[in-house]
Amino acid sequence: DKAPLSKSLLLVPSAISILLTLLFQHYQKFFAYNLQAIKEDFQIWRLVCGRTVCLDLKDTFCSSLLIYNFRIFERRYGSRKFSSFLLGAWMLSALFDLLLVEIAQYIFGITINSLPSGFLGPVFALFVPFYSSIPRVQVTQVLGHFSITNKTLVYILGLQLLTSGSYIWILALSGLVSGICYNSSILKVHRILCVPSWVAKIFSWTLEPIFSSAEPTNEVRVGMGATVDIQRQQRMELLDRQIMMSQVAQMRRQRQQQGGMINWNRLFPPLRHRHNANYQDHRPTEQDTPPPTEVSEEQVARLMEMGFSRGDALEALRASNNDLNVATNFLLQH
Repeated sequence: DKAPLSKSLLLVPSAISILLTLLFQHYQKFFAYNLQAIKEDFQIWRLVCGRTVCLDLKDTFCSSLLIYNFRIFERRYGSRKFSSFLLGAWMLSALFDLLLVEIAQYIFGITINSLPSGFLGPVFALFVPFYSSIPRVQVTQVLGHFSITNKTLVYILGLQLLTSGSYIWILALSGLVSGICYNSSILKVHRILCVPSWVAKIFSWTLEPIFSSAEPTNEVRVGMGATVDIQRQQRMELLDRQIMMSQVAQMRRQRQQQGGMINWNRLFPPLRHRHNANYQDHRPTEQDTPPPTEVSEEQVARLMEMGFSRGDALEALRASNNDLNVATNFLLQH
């Protein structure tokens, strides 16, 4: 829901890859990422074909799962901004592919005539905003030392994709570098490599009705945010609610093992209903209120990006002693 571009990237290249592998193997040569043909014969069309469809079904499967997980960015940014990121990362990674191949040949004497095909550069580029903007929440621990978080599976898929080919590390490195360049706004790349508004409107009129999905009817509704971005973020957080609740249960077990359990109702007043008139009669006294602590504005901003109000974020961070994971878990639970 609310991710038509991600759905199209998930379905169309995967379907073409399966058809090329099973039925039309003699057409696979047109989708090969042949660098020699691009540089010597100026077959620029191979950049489009070779960097869009995977010819290896393992790469297709892993990249499709990653695109499915990265759909949260389309809900957060909107389809136009998300497509601009993919376009910029695709073009920058194509340039970095050629540079890295030349560097490998100049320094190590390795001649690389072709690279793995597929939409891999932008997929690796999406790891940059995923690492920097998605909160890390512990789900469980393995052997008491290794933490499993809500991001572990995505990193494992990326590692699996990285080890699927001999020269795929070039695509991974060029994708990560292009993602850093675009995400950090170096040289104002995001203003140059972007999808024009009129192009976005054309695709929204023609392709979005095809790939759009109906809103799920079995999900619990949340309060509408003040902006479209906040509403998208609220939908994203609903999908992660089950993982967050597992983290809350884990923290409670840890508190019990340490000799006590946090009284959530004492530390966190019902923030969602603090403006209700009935709540005024049960407001905690000054003796029960913990002393205010200094709150990190960066953590407040991260909670506000998730769709929470500034007041809720401040109260949750103060009560949790600036623990972002605890504050996020409580705000999602309440």
